[in-house]
Amino acid sequence: MRRWVPLLRDLPVEVSILASIAFFVALGFGIVIPSIPIFANSFGVTALAASAVISAFALMRFVSSPLAGSWTNRFGERRVLATGLGIVAVSSFLAGLAQTYVQLIVLRGIGGIGSALFTVSAMALLLRVVDADQRGRASAAWQGGFLIGGVAGPAIGGILLVVSIRAPFFFYAGTLAIATAIALVFLSPARLAAREAAVVAAESGGEPTPPGDPTEHAAADPRPGGWAELRHALGNGGYRAALAVNFVTGLTVFGLRAALIPLFVVQGLEQGPSLSGWAFLVAAVVQAIFLVPAGRMTDLRGRRPAMLIGSIATIGGMLLLVVDDLATGSLSIALVIFFASMAVMAVGTAFLGSAPSAVVGDIMGGRQGGSVVATFQMVSDFGAVIGPLLGGLLLDLFGFEWAFAFGAAISVLALIFVIAMPETLRSRPADTPA
Repeated sequence: MRRWVPLLRDLPVEVSILASIAFFVALGFGIVIPSIPIFANSFGVTALAASAVISAFALMRFVSSPLAGSWTNRFGERRVLATGLGIVAVSSFLAGLAQTYVQLIVLRGIGGIGSALFTVSAMALLLRVVDADQRGRASAAWQGGFLIGGVAGPAIGGILLVVSIRAPFFFYAGTLAIATAIALVFLSPARLAAREAAVVAAESGGEPTPPGDPTEHAAADPRPGGWAELRHALGNGGYRAALAVNFVTGLTVFGLRAALIPLFVVQGLEQGPSLSGWAFLVAAVVQAIFLVPAGRMTDLRGRRPAMLIGSIATIGGMLLLVVDDLATGSLSIALVIFFASMAVMAVGTAFLGSAPSAVVGDIMGGRQGGSVVATFQMVSDFGAVIGPLLGGLLLDLFGFEWAFAFGAAISVLALIFVIAMPETLRSRPADTPA
């Protein structure tokens, strides 16, 4: 398969394995997420309480990220990855059996802890097993696994809801069990240790060091972990730019866009809610199309040019939405601008899904980076949490155009960090084998 998939060609087999895991995780998540408010509402709670089930998952994921970073450094990526997947699988299965609202929200909160463990460890592992000139494509492949699974999930979820309101939770647990099995069976500890040693040697221009006990390879890193590791990363302008960009991506793409677009379609464009579904489908297709060129550019031209394109596209997409809100007097023009804005933002998402992650990998240099990856993930989660709240507040006070203009303005701040950042992609030493 890797031979015929451009994103996977010439990449280590671990990238294919991690992309497959991402697909099954996103497939199950896409299936279960639409059913959560409906299931919660079946216990006779308010709409706010039903929505809180989703927030509980996101909140626990956010607050657990530092723990995930610490555990990744202490126990190794593979162990933490499998543990996190297992926690989400078991908690999701039990959530399907929940008999009260309290049971449901507690179990979803536990699932958020497992999600943090999985996400941080998997990203750290992905960035450790690829060479510097592969990190853009590897990050794009990882993103592609989530994208394809996320698109397929809701369609299956709709069918399962017809069968039973609890069925999506059991199916989600099944896809997570498959992902856990893939991690345990196909991620070889010995091969991971060898790959990580080779990457460290390539970064330093030296010879690979013996990996030692493959089951304890994560503990062999001599660099300080925790806060010392994070302080070292924060001293690099490239990492600060990656944090800024990831925060903006969480706030605009996973926050403002996800929360306001469905409302804008119904209230601003005065169309049926199905139009927002088509808009998100268009965005997913455009993002998938640009994953390959975004990954290649990140590895060939550098992280900074790709992040510039992604940041500018995000700003442009948000500004188009501002214009669209002002042009709603002509429906045909408004619809054209609307779909154009979703497509432009999707281009930005493709580039910002590859380049900032590659920067984090450059900072890690093939070594442990649990705290570095955890912080990178946390800023995105924080943006996703506050984005809908700020967007909803601006919408209530001033209207859609101000909410979208806020997204554009915050994206400009991230662009400033990108303009000022140094290029983190370093050329491979001439005597280092590929």
